[in-house]
Amino acid sequence: MRTLLVADLHLSEHTPAMARGFIRYLETTAKGARAVYILGDLFDAWVGDDLLYQPHPLANVARQVIQALRHLANSGTDVYFMHGNRDFLIGERFAEACQATLLPEVQEVELHDVPMVLLHGDSLCTRDNAYMAFRQQARNPEWQAQMLALPLTERAALAQQLRQKSGEANAGKAEDIMDVTPSEVITLMEQCGVATMIHGHTHRPRVHDFTVEDVPAKRYVLGDWSDSHGWDIVVEDGDTPHAQLRLRQFPLDEPPAASS
Repeated sequence: MRTLLVADLHLSEHTPAMARGFIRYLETTAKGARAVYILGDLFDAWVGDDLLYQPHPLANVARQVIQALRHLANSGTDVYFMHGNRDFLIGERFAEACQATLLPEVQEVELHDVPMVLLHGDSLCTRDNAYMAFRQQARNPEWQAQMLALPLTERAALAQQLRQKSGEANAGKAEDIMDVTPSEVITLMEQCGVATMIHGHTHRPRVHDFTVEDVPAKRYVLGDWSDSHGWDIVVEDGDTPHAQLRLRQFPLDEPPAASS
């Protein structure tokens, strides 16, 4: 048995190849898995679950993804979803349609006997003051309620404006500002009492080695998907904890077989 983790697909009506590739991944690689964890930013922007029932450009893509996730869940694979910085307005209606479980921003789990902490990763980027201020506002339940009360067209227009402003702002930021703050990583792992962390968000796939309270530790960073390739982490039963985790990049049109 194995568990799979993905993040940062950023699906939209403009990424049909990625949507097809992800559905293919769910139908092949994820077949028979114990669980699949989606650690945020499944969609490039999500303006409310009601878009599923209205003529929104993303609705058809979302319904196809929901159908594939629901089929996977019905086959016996547990599906878990965590909000990212682009799809934090996904709610219970979406989760119920997928038969998925919504997770909190930080989730402590034990996968195949390996204790670890899972998160999207944006909360660790504390040197980006402008983003952290926006994040505090966007995760406020009152602000979200006000957003969801707006007509869908207004929400979609506002999301487009925010994406544009974010792109312009990030273009002028130093690279290290948009990466995680190392001390925040260590603090969170100390609080959780784990030596393994998995997250996405930064689009910098890598396995980092360091120490937490003099104990060897690892931080696994998932990569972002594109029209040509995808990324995942597979966790399997094994003899030693870190031999059980693998960060993989694979061709989108040929995802790993369920047994690989």
